[in-house]
Amino acid sequence: MDLELARRWLAPALDEARAGLKEGGVPIGAALFGADGVVLGRGRNRRVQDGDPAMHAETAAFRAAGRQRSYRGTTMVTTLSPCWYCSGLVRQFGISRVVVGEARSFPGGHEWLADHGVEIVLLDDPACTALMRDFIEGNPELWNEDIGEG
Repeated sequence: MDLELARRWLAPALDEARAGLKEGGVPIGAALFGADGVVLGRGRNRRVQDGDPAMHAETAAFRAAGRQRSYRGTTMVTTLSPCWYCSGLVRQFGISRVVVGEARSFPGGHEWLADHGVEIVLLDDPACTALMRDFIEGNPELWNEDIGEG
């Protein structure tokens, strides 16, 4: 995948992450793009806002996309490497590619996905890294809860 295009596709996911932070949630955002480059759905981690432990950013974007006949050729763009739960969603539904904003804060399951044929584009985006670093420093208990270590 062209890195310039991947960076452009990161923008709606980053917007979602920032919106989640403003709502008092964990600042992780995602967007699911069709093979034609059209946004099918976007969302953010809403575990805190909704009191729903399953509402991760990738899950929210996937649900917002609605039912698709097939997810082959689609791209999940996420500001942070997907956890095992969200990595399972990618595998279960055959999402072809994952664009990861950053993986320093949380290594997630992107290497596992790559080992199973999913194309991974790791951007190491400074805005995503700074957003997560600042959030984790200011909210360590909430962060540990979010990643299952709380």
